[in-house]
Amino acid sequence: MTKKAKNSKDNESSLDQNRNAIINLLTNKAALKQDVADDSEKIFDELKEIIKTELDELRKKINDERVRLSYEDRGKFEIIVFVGSDMLVFHLHTNIFRLPDSNPLWGTKYFATNENNGYFAVIHVYNFLAESYLRNRFEDRGNLIARLMLNHEQHFMIEGRGQLGALFKDPESFILNEAYMKLIVQLSFAFALQFDLYLPPYEFLEEITVAQVQEISDSLKIKTGKRMGFKPEGGEN
Repeated sequence: MTKKAKNSKDNESSLDQNRNAIINLLTNKAALKQDVADDSEKIFDELKEIIKTELDELRKKINDERVRLSYEDRGKFEIIVFVGSDMLVFHLHTNIFRLPDSNPLWGTKYFATNENNGYFAVIHVYNFLAESYLRNRFEDRGNLIARLMLNHEQHFMIEGRGQLGALFKDPESFILNEAYMKLIVQLSFAFALQFDLYLPPYEFLEEITVAQVQEISDSLKIKTGKRMGFKPEGGEN
């Protein structure tokens, strides 16, 4: 065999190996991500129904029509919930995420024995003041109070504030079901309602523009936010 023919054969072998590696990724990793995404959409549909049921149960006990208890279903990936003076946004991300290599969970048996367990769908829970949304105060800030991560076995964990972040840290121990979803919804409602709007410092409001004055009759455009505004750990509140 000539050197040229040998090189050509080696190149073909290398190309075949590359192609096989791509096929393996498509049939395993890509398929896994699609399975997680499909399952998470079904779970999110269940979660939305649980939210609606929880609001119905609250309405049975609260007769004051001034207390907001309603929702806006925004399609496959989002639902907006009004609870009193608060608004919660439950949002299913359309991508699937892998735990970073630096995450200590990779050192546990559950993740070390099966890398697929480390791929998650993510549901974010944001908290805003209801008036911010209803009055189109676009500069008002919301807060990420929780993110729920769900893998292909429907094991889950939650990073978040208060009990939301304290109860569900070990995904090996928790499999998402109706009871857990009800608890997550209730804890989200309770956490948002427990934190009141604080009066901003006088100095913060000391100056105002002519444009803001002209808009006051519709909605005061000074930024407003809940007191615990979400920041990464170590950031300012």
